[in-house]
Amino acid sequence: MSSELNPHQKLTSAGVLVTLGIIFGDLGTSPLYVLRALIGDGEINPEIVLGSVSCIFWTLTLLTSLKYIVLMLRADNRGEGGIFALYTLVKKTKVKWLLIPAIIGGSALLGEGIITPAISVSSAIEGLQELNPNIKTVPIVIGIIAGLFIIQQFGTKFIGQFFGPIMLIWFSFIAVMGVISITHHPEVLKALNPYYGYVLLTQHPNGFWLLGAIFLCTTGAEALYSDLGHCGKKNIRAAWVFVKVALVLNYMGQASFLINAAPEQLVNVNPFYAIIPERILPIGIIIATVATIVASQALISGSFTLINEAIRLNLWPKVKIHYPSNLKGQLYIPSVNWMLMFGCIGIVLLFKESGNMEAAYGLTIIIGMLMSSTLLIFYMILKRYKKIYILAYIVVYSIIEVSFLVANLEKLPHGGWVTLLVATVLICVMWVWYDSWKIRNSYVEFTKLNDYLGQIYDLSKDMSIPKYATHLVYLTSAGRKDEIESKIIYSILQKQPKRADIYWFIHVDLMDEPHTMEYKVTEVIKDDIIRIDFKLGFRVAPRINLMFRKVVEDMVKNKEVDITSRYESLNKNNVIGDFKFIVMEKFLSNENDLPLYEGIVLKIYFLLKSISLSEEKAFGLDTSSVSIEKVPLIIAPVREMNLKRIY
Repeated sequence: MSSELNPHQKLTSAGVLVTLGIIFGDLGTSPLYVLRALIGDGEINPEIVLGSVSCIFWTLTLLTSLKYIVLMLRADNRGEGGIFALYTLVKKTKVKWLLIPAIIGGSALLGEGIITPAISVSSAIEGLQELNPNIKTVPIVIGIIAGLFIIQQFGTKFIGQFFGPIMLIWFSFIAVMGVISITHHPEVLKALNPYYGYVLLTQHPNGFWLLGAIFLCTTGAEALYSDLGHCGKKNIRAAWVFVKVALVLNYMGQASFLINAAPEQLVNVNPFYAIIPERILPIGIIIATVATIVASQALISGSFTLINEAIRLNLWPKVKIHYPSNLKGQLYIPSVNWMLMFGCIGIVLLFKESGNMEAAYGLTIIIGMLMSSTLLIFYMILKRYKKIYILAYIVVYSIIEVSFLVANLEKLPHGGWVTLLVATVLICVMWVWYDSWKIRNSYVEFTKLNDYLGQIYDLSKDMSIPKYATHLVYLTSAGRKDEIESKIIYSILQKQPKRADIYWFIHVDLMDEPHTMEYKVTEVIKDDIIRIDFKLGFRVAPRINLMFRKVVEDMVKNKEVDITSRYESLNKNNVIGDFKFIVMEKFLSNENDLPLYEGIVLKIYFLLKSISLSEEKAFGLDTSSVSIEKVPLIIAPVREMNLKRIY
């Protein structure tokens, strides 16, 4: 996406402000729960605190700054980022199994969209218990989450204008609170030295396992890469300097409090709220709550974009997509919205408190990071990076990310299984949908169109057959212009022969670029058979009805086709002829004798298909002009039957 299409791609103060609101919400609200997760019910002493904050600083430096801000942002697909955008780039390497990390990474990111609003909003609202310990926070959290998801259908263009200023206030606030606290114990700044982190991990008995909580400081980095197309890498990198300084200052301020606090002050304490002066604590809670709502909104929008890409890549069932505003790229997917809402509410009801959710948070995110690293390695190979750089990346980040994975596995029985289960279900849906698409396509029969041109032409002139439509339109999956599905030929010539004045064949070709919108017209027979090939990017919704209308209008303007009715009475009055779309809808025939695996995959596929969007709605076709033809899918016919005739 060019800077002309998105003004925030250029490095400007306005672009940096927008970036704060869209990109850094998840990362920016992590101080609410990271150090609280670290202290837990365990031992607190200066060595543990300094070592933990040192690990936080270097995690932000190595994972967020170096991997994502420097390296991952280079792996953009025409200005777009995200796991699926990266996959469309690296699949040019022809390594087939790369689809697996793409599916796992996408599912993990979608799982993050379920847990993030729950833990972020809960962490903020629990600040009210600092004012009144008897406040029940669960109903308030559920109310905020429900309201957040309900407003999605109306679009977020208006409230989105305030995201940047809100997050600017948030980061400024946490930085100031951190500085005030640091002044009480400035020696805490020595935690910037990696030595303290090294001592914690190697000499403390439980030091390594603290990595599971430390990792929470970098949650949101994967979502940061996914939102690349909204703001551009220049604005993201510029904003990150300010964001990282604010985060580090706040973590240092919390560490200062923990080192100076008396033992009785550490009972059920959230160090984030502990460093806020009591007289402005209510203001701090309000700012934190609004910031977590912004963070949640960014992840919800990112989930919509993720599913939209998955649909284009045949990784997700076709679902209804709305465009609630004219803001480029803004989507609303009702089924995903309600799935996320009930998932978030379920997490809140299951875990009750944000402290209990922390165990469920990190596992799927580190799995997603490992998958993006796998794809990034192949991107570096594709772009011919020096082998020493590729090897260094593999060694360094394998150690870092596998260490975080192992540390997070400890959380599996304490809540990590929940989000892992969610991600597993999403992985299964994506894999079944994709594999069934491959199985079905491998059995589609194509035939040479030239062999039937004469018959179709004769049919269009045969007055003894009632006219089916002036313009008859078929969607074809045949990538070659000289081929057509046998089922389409059967539909035209044999299954109620369909006489029309002009036959249109439409093919949609998915491109590896995100925003391509091109078409090519091939007149197979002048004024009789016309083929249109659309080339659409993986982020472009295939609104075929509107696109086809635009193509026809352009052809009429260029006098390439006459679309007036061929009926004499209508033609002389310049009445436009009718257009009829034929959609071939497959069903699993009982005549199949399928292998076990293919049988299971296809049965799950048709189950999912029965609750997903129909083909005509998925392609944006006007239902009044669409005819559905059921076509049996026969993949493995039953072997010859030993049927004996008797007399």
